[in-house]
Amino acid sequence: MRMILYDGPSEKRANFHPLSLSRPIWELRCGMSTLIEKLIAKIGATDVACFVEAYMADSYRAKTQMKVNDPATLAGDDLLIVNGRVKAVGFDVAATGPSEVGVTDDGEVLYARIAAADLAKLTTGGIEELLDSAKAALPTVTSELATWNYTWDLVLANPAQLTEDFKAAGRSGIEGNVEQPNAIRGSDKDVFIGSGAVIHPMVVIDAENGPVYLDEDVEVHPFTRIEGPCYVGKKSILLGAKCREGNSIGPVCRIGGEVEESIIHGHSNKYHDGFLGHAYVGEWVNLGALTTNSDLKNDYSDVSVMLDGRRPIGTGSTKVGSLIGDHTKTAIGTLLNTGSYVGAMALIMPTGKPLPKFISSFAWFLEGVVTKGFGRKKLYETAAIAMSRRKCEWTEAEKNMWEKIFEMTAPGRDEAIRRGRRRMSRS
Repeated sequence: MRMILYDGPSEKRANFHPLSLSRPIWELRCGMSTLIEKLIAKIGATDVACFVEAYMADSYRAKTQMKVNDPATLAGDDLLIVNGRVKAVGFDVAATGPSEVGVTDDGEVLYARIAAADLAKLTTGGIEELLDSAKAALPTVTSELATWNYTWDLVLANPAQLTEDFKAAGRSGIEGNVEQPNAIRGSDKDVFIGSGAVIHPMVVIDAENGPVYLDEDVEVHPFTRIEGPCYVGKKSILLGAKCREGNSIGPVCRIGGEVEESIIHGHSNKYHDGFLGHAYVGEWVNLGALTTNSDLKNDYSDVSVMLDGRRPIGTGSTKVGSLIGDHTKTAIGTLLNTGSYVGAMALIMPTGKPLPKFISSFAWFLEGVVTKGFGRKKLYETAAIAMSRRKCEWTEAEKNMWEKIFEMTAPGRDEAIRRGRRRMSRS
């Protein structure tokens, strides 16, 4: 069955910034896997292609086996188009049947099932043209499919999703090497340790309140405590960490200190002490020693987040930490506020107190203000070095994508720089 993933309109994608600046929404993680892995498993698709924002297409092609932004994938046999925001859980649309388009109350397409006979009558030059012509020519229904709406939705759903994913994986037992003495609390059936994993002595794995899945080649150093539900991705290392419940840690991460109910996408370091709670951290992020975020306000009221630096959006939760974009670096002692937005490619220096709740992408946050610093070229050089240390390459496609992101995020950043200059001139 053919499926096309569609990354949705730009205004919806913006709700997932800064994480979706450099990837389609379906590459975000929740539980033990990405959203695309869940959708493919649920729908049972065997032939999958996708359409993403043009500026990230070349970069994404290098990271996926799917065909990207290829109009030829829109022609031919029956087709199921799925919006990347749709939750796999509860997706009950039949893959085949009469053509129909499922739309929200505001007209956003969540899915389109198009029979081959109808597809031949539609405009297939691109995904937008196809969806527009499908809405005009085919029967439409109001869809009540559940969707992901903001990044913090993923964080808040993570503990329960971890438990569901562990159950779906159907794996338990020890394939790696567990050195003694060690302690596993709870049922052995709720623990899986993959092949090549090494668990050093004096480690506690507590599966009493949720399962623990340590993937292949994970290494866990002494005096680490891992509370379930938890997933640790391939080749990640836990260094004496207090790994509280509800964490999803992607591949090739270095994690120390205390982490609770957070998603760390992959290839990121929180090597040292400091607290990270109810946060989503992108790729190639380095959190300096004692970097700490707040995830609970002193008055226990609901947390709000500013995605555009101006308008606060209520999360409906008392527990939301930080959203941190790819390639961002924090220096030692950085204190992040409750519900902080920290853009991608930012360099953050501490102030001795909680930082502003919004820091724009490509910001050099120095002496308490946003500056141009040494410019984006220096940030690119740092990114290239960091990636090479993990045997990954900073390519021309990556640079071109980030150049576009620099342009996209310029208005908010330029305004912050102007405010910083005014503040410094007064001091």
